Amino acid sequence: MNIIKKVVSLPHTVGTFIPAFLTPFIVRIAIFFVFWNSAQSRLYEWKFLGYSWKFWEISETSFYLFDEFSIPLLSTELSTYMATFTEFFLSLFILLGVFTRCSALGLLGLVLIIQIFAMPGSWAVHLLWSSSLIYILKEGAGPVSIDKLLKEPLINPK
Repeated sequence: MNIIKKVVSLPHTVGTFIPAFLTPFIVRIAIFFVFWNSAQSRLYEWKFLGYSWKFWEISETSFYLFDEFSIPLLSTELSTYMATFTEFFLSLFILLGVFTRCSALGLLGLVLIIQIFAMPGSWAVHLLWSSSLIYILKEGAGPVSIDKLLKEPLINPK
């Protein structure tokens, strides 16, 4: 019986060594790369540090892809630009930890649109993305973030 208690308590013991700041930070990095890489797949031209930064230069193939999705009430051009800008900027905001909860909510809305109109068969992947975004929405950016730096002076002015 004693060995079972030790085995059951081992994950909790290991978990106590993980610093509190690490979980939200890792979740932010992971979700950043999901949406950042998606935005990067639509951009071309000028590269810096291995990434495209000309978010307004969207490849022609992206417009064809969004034409297949046919999102109601939005033109192909508008939906392509909106999705690319959303993924580009909100993923950066989440990585930096600025406007983190608002950014998570925006990306959660994008995931919902993708699930309903673009790729309804990919619900397992979208559920994984959504769980990370819901965590960020609920818990915030964590202590290693610009949000935290901005919030402290507002809450505790000197």
